Amino acid sequence: MFGTLYNRKETGHGNPEKRFRSPEGWTGNMEARPILWIIIPCYNEEKVLPMTAPVFTQKLAQLAENGKISRNSRVLFVNDGSTDRTWEIIRELAENDERCLGISQSRNRGHQNAVLAGLMEAKDRCDITISIDCDGQDDINAMDEMVDQYLAGYEVVYGVRSKRDTDTWFKRVTAEGFYKLMTAMGAEVVFNHADYRLISARVLAEFADFEEVNIFLRGMVPLVGFPSTKVYYERSARLAGESHYPLRKMIALAFNGITSLSVKPITLITGAGMVFSVIGLILMVWAVIQAATGNAVAGWASTICIICLLGGIQLISLGVIGQYIGKTYMETKHRPRYIISERTWEASGRRWIEQAGTGLSSGSRRGRKTADPADEEKKQ
Repeated sequence: MFGTLYNRKETGHGNPEKRFRSPEGWTGNMEARPILWIIIPCYNEEKVLPMTAPVFTQKLAQLAENGKISRNSRVLFVNDGSTDRTWEIIRELAENDERCLGISQSRNRGHQNAVLAGLMEAKDRCDITISIDCDGQDDINAMDEMVDQYLAGYEVVYGVRSKRDTDTWFKRVTAEGFYKLMTAMGAEVVFNHADYRLISARVLAEFADFEEVNIFLRGMVPLVGFPSTKVYYERSARLAGESHYPLRKMIALAFNGITSLSVKPITLITGAGMVFSVIGLILMVWAVIQAATGNAVAGWASTICIICLLGGIQLISLGVIGQYIGKTYMETKHRPRYIISERTWEASGRRWIEQAGTGLSSGSRRGRKTADPADEEKKQ
């Protein structure tokens, strides 16, 4: 289920330190294992979530049984302001299985913000995270290879599609064009990699210092550095429901990624302006010479074409520059990138000051320190 693992190609930044190594593959404390949290963003997934949730918990059990991860590992579902029964399903999963946890955003903020919310929620409670969509398209068995590469010393492991045979011609061309365009515009992205990746807590601790509001994780994670590698896998069709990334959103994501990570479009605009300025100067000299020699020919067609061309270029250039100014404006506001309204391990519903019995407010849900699920288990 969830596709087929293909192969792996290692591409690291420097030589990773080898850890947990021995003739049997392990060293140090044989009882200690890394705690894994699987981060799963969910938006209107009531049809597919009941089908894929058991698969994720089974994968946790398998990895723990094979001695690769701790039995205290968890699956964290992130509800991105769904309008269907997604959050209710997540709460039911959490009630019936201690390995399932859930957080809900106060409103829909987009896929990238949902993934970020899950990563930041998990970074102080686990050793490694793996983010994956809940639609069942990404090969869940690639997690075995990802964890193996982490144990071999890599801090970031990218899940990369080996081929796109299941895509339509249009989808394949536009998707591959998306990655090529991002690279051409100066954004550092991994070709054919979406948001299926393993990130260690060590990397997340540094990534938490990236405070920009305009989020494009595919380009931001490589900027953190640390040893990284790739795991190749085959992607299957969506199990149920509809895709939340049509062409319109793909184009918007590409434009957001380019303008968030690169100033190359402004450089291209500057270059184009210089070229047209030189051409205009040459034409001006030519027009003066023609007028002086009495060879000037009156005509409005050529004039209109030039005006329309230059006018269009100017409007496009102003639009691109305006996007950068708008993003700068949003960054200066320092608004929160996500707000967690509910957590499955906290009591839901309103709570009045008098109920606490202390006369003191418990603080905002975004600002106060929340109870750790692991600590709650220890108390029990």
